Amino acid sequence: MASSSSSSLPAAWAAAVRAGAVAPALQAAVWACLAMSAMLVAEAAWMGLASLAAAAARRLRGYGYRWEPMAAPPDVEAPAPAPAEFPMVLVQIPMYNEKEVYKLSIGAACALTWPPDRIIIQVLDDSTDPFVKELVELECKEWASKKINIKYETRWEFVNYNVCLMTRIQKMSLDYHFKVEQESGSFMHAFFGFNGTAGVWRVSAINQSGGWKDRTTVEDMDLAVRASLKGWEFLYVGDIRVKSELPSTFQAYRHQQHRWTCGAANLFRKMAWEIITNKEVSMWKKHHLLYSFFFVRRAIAPILTFLFYCIVIPLSAMVPEVTIPVWGLVYIPTAITIMNAIRNPGSVHLMPFWILFENVMAMHRMRAALSGLLETARANDWVVTEKVGDQVKDELDVPLLEPLKPTECAERIYIPELLLALYLLICASYDFVLGNHKYYIYIYLQAVAFTVMGFGFVGTRTPCS
Repeated sequence: MASSSSSSLPAAWAAAVRAGAVAPALQAAVWACLAMSAMLVAEAAWMGLASLAAAAARRLRGYGYRWEPMAAPPDVEAPAPAPAEFPMVLVQIPMYNEKEVYKLSIGAACALTWPPDRIIIQVLDDSTDPFVKELVELECKEWASKKINIKYETRWEFVNYNVCLMTRIQKMSLDYHFKVEQESGSFMHAFFGFNGTAGVWRVSAINQSGGWKDRTTVEDMDLAVRASLKGWEFLYVGDIRVKSELPSTFQAYRHQQHRWTCGAANLFRKMAWEIITNKEVSMWKKHHLLYSFFFVRRAIAPILTFLFYCIVIPLSAMVPEVTIPVWGLVYIPTAITIMNAIRNPGSVHLMPFWILFENVMAMHRMRAALSGLLETARANDWVVTEKVGDQVKDELDVPLLEPLKPTECAERIYIPELLLALYLLICASYDFVLGNHKYYIYIYLQAVAFTVMGFGFVGTRTPCS
């Protein structure tokens, strides 16, 4: 009898600690996450409605902007200069050891339609590989001897989105970014974050805003925010497409997402007070920049996704005293998923994979956001996104990345993903055997996603030499 009594003491003590300390802290985390979830779904709904209104307005009256088509440029063979209404245009092409796509980039710029005496094309080559530098130089010399034409484009169109499931999921997220975030920002506030390419800037706007700055890894967004605070307006033209390439290796995508997420959060830290004290824009635009553009989308979104769906919900499955309302557990994530699916009707069948993949990537985005907000040593890490020229194999004669097969040895093991997978498996198994929350189906699926990505079975890989 004494033995039975003594053996029950640790269990009773553990239950008391769980009910008295763990459960209240976890319940507080649940309510904090629910508050952030409400902010996120409200922002998504507002942007969705604004983007639909923008689409309707564009069809009816062209956003309220008025423009007339320019006269056709003079014959490129004619010696006479172009009419004065054709502004001087500078096209800049940054390069960094990109032997797979240098021909495409330079050729695309030189194949545009614009009077030759009104266009300057700069190839900004920072390559460290002497062979690549020589190739770029030869290509520039070849095009310099030709007659060229020029026209501009703005919305990204992904040439390699069907390479693998990871690139298809990226396309879904970026299509939503352009169709909803950029469209609504342009329509409601004449502002959106410049993505660094496929855009046309006035030189006077760049100069008046203080020029390019390298204080963060998102110098394009930095310039856009400063220009907006100077009163410049932005126009998103979603009907025009420009070809772009998605990172198709998991490692390249992780580096890209760290740079984008960390840089935006770090810019928020650096510019928040400047936005608050600005005297040249309205309170409405200040609110949009501080709350919607930075706080909700660049700070709350990456932190909430990982904290709530990968930490709090699984842990609550092991603490019966903690409850999560169905509206926060089911209705809000379902609403956000539906709003994304509406703008990606051709990819509805991929939404479950999109959810699981985005939750895994949220781990990296949260770490990057905190790094930027706290300005840690990694806040200014810059790794150039690898280009592989997936879409032009025959033209470039370059070995392409090949889909990674589960039967092959992965190039790299990702320890953080595997540790999270173990944590999720423990939580799911506890809920399945001893718990009463019935979260284990979702948690098991998420554990599988972390495991698959942890072993590198996602994206493409570089073929062995």
